[in-house]
Amino acid sequence: MNSEIAFRLITSLLLVTALSISGYFRNRAERRGGQMRTTEGRGLVVVLRLLGLAVFVPVLGYIINPEWVAWARFPLPDWVRWLAALVALAAIPMFYWILVSLGVNISPTQATRQNHTLVTHGPYRWVRHPLYSTGLIFCISLTLLTAVWWVAVWGLLPFILLLLRTSQEEARLIDAFGNEYRDYMQRTGRFLPRLAR
Repeated sequence: MNSEIAFRLITSLLLVTALSISGYFRNRAERRGGQMRTTEGRGLVVVLRLLGLAVFVPVLGYIINPEWVAWARFPLPDWVRWLAALVALAAIPMFYWILVSLGVNISPTQATRQNHTLVTHGPYRWVRHPLYSTGLIFCISLTLLTAVWWVAVWGLLPFILLLLRTSQEEARLIDAFGNEYRDYMQRTGRFLPRLAR
């Protein structure tokens, strides 16, 4: 088996696994997490999903036939692509840990659910938004694994939008949890763990 076939198989495995884990936990939160407190942010969800589709289609094209996305390919040594595969594979258990920790609190917008609880365990013990950080690492790894620059361009746009929305999301959490969330903010990093407390 040549390296390109292996990269395509690994990409398929990563995509199916990540989407399955995400889909399972998001559906579970929709069924058991209670109603959203507001419908605010639904427009951003649509934009994020369209951007996700802009990433998914070329990755799917790469998996099926790399020639379909040859216009967006860039040369990379195999060792870089293998390293990216390892990093992306390591992100999968991290996604699982994050979503297990969130439980039924997962929401598509910055709004909280009526039964929302403040999550401060698992990776949330150190970082307030580990899903965003892990998603960025996964996107960069997928870009290097597939060697398709289109994945980085359209994958980074949702992250930028999420960065811009984070302040609103944290304001909602302060509204919901008050000083408990303010104290939590003091002892955790936003996207990476704090080096000093």
